[in-house]
Amino acid sequence: MNDRLDPALAQDPNAPVRYERDARGVVTLTLNRPQAFNALSEAMLAALQAAVERVAADEGARVVVLAAEGKAFCAGHDLKEMRAEPSLDYYNRLFAQCGRFMMALQALPVPVIAQVQGIATAAGCQLVAMCDLAVSARDAKFAVSGVNLGLFCSTPSVALSRNLGRKAAFEMLVTGAFISADEAKAQGLVNRVVDAADVPAEVAKLVDSIVAKPRVAIAAGKGLFYRQLEVGMAAAYEDAARTMACNMMDPSALEGVQAFIDKRQPNW
Repeated sequence: MNDRLDPALAQDPNAPVRYERDARGVVTLTLNRPQAFNALSEAMLAALQAAVERVAADEGARVVVLAAEGKAFCAGHDLKEMRAEPSLDYYNRLFAQCGRFMMALQALPVPVIAQVQGIATAAGCQLVAMCDLAVSARDAKFAVSGVNLGLFCSTPSVALSRNLGRKAAFEMLVTGAFISADEAKAQGLVNRVVDAADVPAEVAKLVDSIVAKPRVAIAAGKGLFYRQLEVGMAAAYEDAARTMACNMMDPSALEGVQAFIDKRQPNW
């Protein structure tokens, strides 16, 4: 995907998060603390928040790929940084900062795809769960392992319990045990599992499929998808009906339906 990278977006290669955008509107955010297994330091969380806000303001953005440099996807919060300032006020601010970023990620009007290798643990596993889609290397492993340190992964449990079945999520949370990529797929944490060398190509297939669709339909659909999960059935159907009616009035949908009737490709 980076063969079409906009050179105007070149950035400090040592930044905690690298931001790249190609001519199609495909944004790649790369976690860039490989020496720390891409642990979520305060600086990285701030950089991720800024990157997500940048994507949200970019009407030409079509999809985000969340990748990682090095052997690991993300090992969760930076424990050394956390231990250096043991105060309730600091921890409240840190976990609130992380929660704001996670929710901002889901609030983006474009799909976010996690490209996972190595390990995704604790808040790193939470990060995979908060992405809309995830492609994993076959040898990747996932855990919410805070309980092994006496710290129940409470904030990751919010995302995990909305992706996995309750008993599967709770087992991960109370045992801290790793699950394989195949288990993660079976339980709903990731969409696709392929050999490590094939992960970028598999992500590219998803990207190609998404950017071939009208942005307005994807944006409306993503917003509705998460809203309806949090309300009762009747309210969900009311919201879905309104969303679909508005979507149907958009020129892209009218053209798509007409193209189907005419037995031709839509002109988007």
